[in-house]
Amino acid sequence: MTFSWSRLGAWVVAFVVGAFYGVAGTVAQAYMIGWFPLGLVLGLIGVIALLVAVRLLTGDRWATLATALGVMIATLVFSGAGPGGSVVVPQAPEGQFNPGVVWTILVPLAAVVVIAWPEVRSRTAPPAEPVG
Repeated sequence: MTFSWSRLGAWVVAFVVGAFYGVAGTVAQAYMIGWFPLGLVLGLIGVIALLVAVRLLTGDRWATLATALGVMIATLVFSGAGPGGSVVVPQAPEGQFNPGVVWTILVPLAAVVVIAWPEVRSRTAPPAEPVG
């Protein structure tokens, strides 16, 4: 693998897009409709779809890793208390379901699965011999 500025640029763009998805998912993961964690489910679907799309469209594990790092770093940054003391990912009361913990665990697991998935090489058929 040789260095190229275009690959580095793609990794930076992938990181920024991942960070955007990470912020959106971190903010949305706490939304629940009754007992169903709708924000968590939609956030995970979005992040997994993003990781799979980057992997398939670029064919580059490094770009997918940059995307995953963007998501995870954004989650880490926005999970703590802000300067004013506000918390985006609050701790659930004892014994209740905590979508923030599930979000924090499933995003890296999804990234590992997508990045480690074996490459699928398309097999081309041998050229047909001319008739006649």
